[in-house]
Amino acid sequence: MVVRVKNTPVTSEKSSTLVNNINEHRDAKLKHTPSSKHNQATYDLKEKEFGKLTSDKYKYLQHVDPGKEVPPPVEDLPSQYVFITTYLNYLVLIIIGHIRDFFAKKLNIPEARYLLEHDGYAPLTSDFDSFYTRRLKHRLDDCFKRPTTGVPGRFITVNERISKDFYYTYENTGRQVDCLNLSSYNYLGFAQSVGQCTDAAEEAINHYGVVAGGTRVAGGTNDSHIVSEKVVADFVGKDDAVIYSQGYGTNAVIFSSLVDKHCLVISDELNHASIRFGVRMSGAVIKIFKHNDMKNLEKVLREQIAQGQPRTHRPWKKILIIVEGLYSMEGTICNLPGLIRLRDKYKFYLFVDEAHSVGAMGPDGRGVCNYFSIPTSKVDILMGTLTKSFGATGGYVAADRHIIERIKVNGLGSVYSEGSAPPVLAQINSSLQTITGEVRPGEGEERLQRLAFNSRYLRLGLKRLGFIVSGIDDSPIVPMMLYNPAKMPAFSRMLIKKNIAVVVVGYPATPLTSSRVRFCLSSSLTKEDLDVLLRAVDEIGTAVGIKISCEPSPIDGKVRRMKIDDVLATLVEDVQKDLSKF
Repeated sequence: MVVRVKNTPVTSEKSSTLVNNINEHRDAKLKHTPSSKHNQATYDLKEKEFGKLTSDKYKYLQHVDPGKEVPPPVEDLPSQYVFITTYLNYLVLIIIGHIRDFFAKKLNIPEARYLLEHDGYAPLTSDFDSFYTRRLKHRLDDCFKRPTTGVPGRFITVNERISKDFYYTYENTGRQVDCLNLSSYNYLGFAQSVGQCTDAAEEAINHYGVVAGGTRVAGGTNDSHIVSEKVVADFVGKDDAVIYSQGYGTNAVIFSSLVDKHCLVISDELNHASIRFGVRMSGAVIKIFKHNDMKNLEKVLREQIAQGQPRTHRPWKKILIIVEGLYSMEGTICNLPGLIRLRDKYKFYLFVDEAHSVGAMGPDGRGVCNYFSIPTSKVDILMGTLTKSFGATGGYVAADRHIIERIKVNGLGSVYSEGSAPPVLAQINSSLQTITGEVRPGEGEERLQRLAFNSRYLRLGLKRLGFIVSGIDDSPIVPMMLYNPAKMPAFSRMLIKKNIAVVVVGYPATPLTSSRVRFCLSSSLTKEDLDVLLRAVDEIGTAVGIKISCEPSPIDGKVRRMKIDDVLATLVEDVQKDLSKF
């Protein structure tokens, strides 16, 4: 069994010592650079992984009025024709799929082998249960499972493959293509093979060794874990933190140590699957409220407080509200000011999952509390992942010290799992210290402001071209609606031919009629990269027929679709303005 000892305070001197060792190691490497040819190769690699800022105009500092509540989003819906044709497309696919299944079973075609009794064995799967994956999702698996290699930076290397049997099997061509990367959660561009984070990880390997790795042996936690937990806690503004080796696993195990069957959990309807799984594991009573709807949440709260626990009607032992900071499928942000108002009124516990918002939201990159200028003391528990903005892996939970101590004692993830490896922790420390300016002052600020500019630039450009885009202006996730199922693979395949990699998403990750493409922005992208993307999307959008926005302009009430050259002519200046005017 793996044992964790009580977390002890970490002095800033210990953290500074590790950082100084990393800097000395980096300086030594630079002194021994073999040749100018090697320098040029390193420079090219840096440019491939993180584009150079070409103008200070391509930065934006996020700012909102302190405590201002999030207004209800104005939903841009297409015409009824789009919804009708979308349903008809699914209907045609379903009918054709069932006809193929019928004849495949009657004629004993090999593809139906596992739907029938075979060599005395029962069918491996039901034709009804597996229908979606076999007959619908299968048609665009090539868009979901493209093999890649290398670092997911500004460009990502895609291993080209072809299929000769309608995507049942694939053959590698041996060709590798560098594609502009709009498909990775590398928000601040720290996923690099060169730079201070890589040097820190290498130094950790040299210091701790490979074999010892991240195992936490009986007798305690090594100093790298203690330092990292202190660094994370200081960054998010909490007393203490605990780090786990997986983000999904953090949510999967954390709730069992926070709530039980005598507790009530009220969850946003769009919360991530890891939250839903973890809450079910805890045994708590679960209620759902409409996404970001504070009136509906208050209604559910009042009803549940009045009713109490099932059967006994005793008061709830604990009420926990769970929301996400930034919703990755919608690009929307939680209404934190509204939640704080209700928390002060009804005295519940508030849990915020900042998997996508920490590092990406707020002028200092410290998440939704920083974005709304709300003290972190108003949120009881802050959870986040270290995969996205920080280029590492794992998850964390930050809270008051007594809560973290309880989690470390009772949490399944602390008692039965292995900790993160020291090189991963070094990556976390280096990226966080870059953001705060402890390492390379000014670089973290530039990355945050480049990400904010890129997010607003692409979103406004797509809107002006006539596409339906959801989410808030500052979200680094820009979902663009496709609706029709056939347009998902068409859009993805046409973009990959232009050497641009994107993510398309459909049912069951989204509602049936709400398939979309998600552009994942990064500070590693340049303004010129986004211009290339906008021109490509404009061309393909016209060909595929997805310029279907019906949103009227707030200026004259007319639906306006601009030409790409006119959009790019004024886009930089308009990004700095209030985007609600566009």
